[in-house]
Amino acid sequence: MLSVPVESISGRRVLFVMATSAEYGPELQKRIRMFNCGVGPAEAGVAVAGALAVAPVDMVVSLGSAGSARLEHCGVYQVSEVAYRDMDASAFGFAPGITPFADLPRRLPLPLQLPGVAQASLSTGANVVAGAGYAGIAEDMVDMETWAILRACMRFGRPLLGLRGISDGAAPVSGLADWTEYLHLIDGKLAAILDTLPEALDAGLLPPR
Repeated sequence: MLSVPVESISGRRVLFVMATSAEYGPELQKRIRMFNCGVGPAEAGVAVAGALAVAPVDMVVSLGSAGSARLEHCGVYQVSEVAYRDMDASAFGFAPGITPFADLPRRLPLPLQLPGVAQASLSTGANVVAGAGYAGIAEDMVDMETWAILRACMRFGRPLLGLRGISDGAAPVSGLADWTEYLHLIDGKLAAILDTLPEALDAGLLPPR
């Protein structure tokens, strides 16, 4: 049986999703239990859909790191909308980013937003974006899971809040350490934002059940 660590916050059942334990630092560990969805769209989509199929959940919070060539390094942002950069059926006449026959726009909005937290658009794909790769991406930041997590949430009718700290992108990437070097700073900033979640829920972030 799949073990799904659902937290109770202000009377709501919340699933906190992260791709890897490397992003789950000591400050977050003090506050939440993490559901590890794995790295990349395929792993994340399968894992979160499986979790939502067996666990009673009122909302999902996807959090972790992202890359960006334009946002503040180590800044934390909530996802306003997300695109899927892997999808390219242009040979069949579909615009890049449009999933054929799915009746979805190129960008999906995330209406659930915490007050006072800066918003940014996000591009999800299965590749690590670095250097000149950012030139072809219209969104503010990049990750490898959020689109898939959102699609799983949509399938089960659950709202998603997305939070990402910018770990890399300002300088050329030469190895894994360029991603992990600042995760401890992002950990603290994500934790501070999560401290505002109970008040936001009490104030009506989610509609009444």
